[in-house]
Amino acid sequence: MTDAEFEEYTAFARELALRARVETMPRFRQGLAIDNKLAQETGEAFDPVTEADREAERVIRSLIEKRYPDHGILGEEFGEKEGDGNIRWVLDPVDGTRAFICGVPSWTTLIALEVDGHQKVGVIDMPWPGEMYIGGAGGACLMTGQDKWRIAVSGEKDLSRARLSTTDPRAGECFTADEADAFMDIAGKVRVTRFGLDACAYALLAAGHLDLVIEAGLQRYDAAALVPVIEEAGGVVTDWRGQPVTGDWEKPLEEGGQRGRLVAAASRELLDSALERLGAL
Repeated sequence: MTDAEFEEYTAFARELALRARVETMPRFRQGLAIDNKLAQETGEAFDPVTEADREAERVIRSLIEKRYPDHGILGEEFGEKEGDGNIRWVLDPVDGTRAFICGVPSWTTLIALEVDGHQKVGVIDMPWPGEMYIGGAGGACLMTGQDKWRIAVSGEKDLSRARLSTTDPRAGECFTADEADAFMDIAGKVRVTRFGLDACAYALLAAGHLDLVIEAGLQRYDAAALVPVIEEAGGVVTDWRGQPVTGDWEKPLEEGGQRGRLVAAASRELLDSALERLGAL
């Protein structure tokens, strides 16, 4: 990928996020019907989806297919379309659908560009406050309207001073029982812990407001956009064994994957402190 292409794809990812807002914002807090994607599989588990999720992804996909018909696309709502080359767009139109249906404005739109399976461009868009966090050509930045400025992680190295987040610390939600125990061990050593932020937590880490995020059970569309934003801001993102979030990372452990385990940190030292506990699982 040339520098010119890198800049072009970064700008296009921003365009996609802005277009997604046109579909999601008018539907926020409007009492949309909620479908459960897991109802037929389990009868109990809850994985909500709304018209906002589906329409936003439908529009994004159509724009990509029109501009770059040979590119692959992976989206949460409509699956994967194989491309003719090594470039793939990865989409989560509404990350944090539970927050969305509860009227909580912490949901985001996630857009990533992968080349040979490696994340090169990422956008974490927070439509409600109008904040867009971008990692790509030109480094990491925050855009609000036409205003744009560089962002950077805090650089915190000491676990005892760290600000930690995860979406849900309970066993049976994001974490297994062993994973929840490991997370709570780390939570007992940090300065402050906040829950329920979904991908918003990674944007806040990139901007220096959080220092450590630990998750499990993620899918590719949950994580791909986060990596460039945090890395371009000076942070680090790996699985729980310190390896890159690539390949079969989201697959179950018994299939050679990492069950979507991810840790993002404001420094290598802070990451290593977390991995001392997480890496044993």
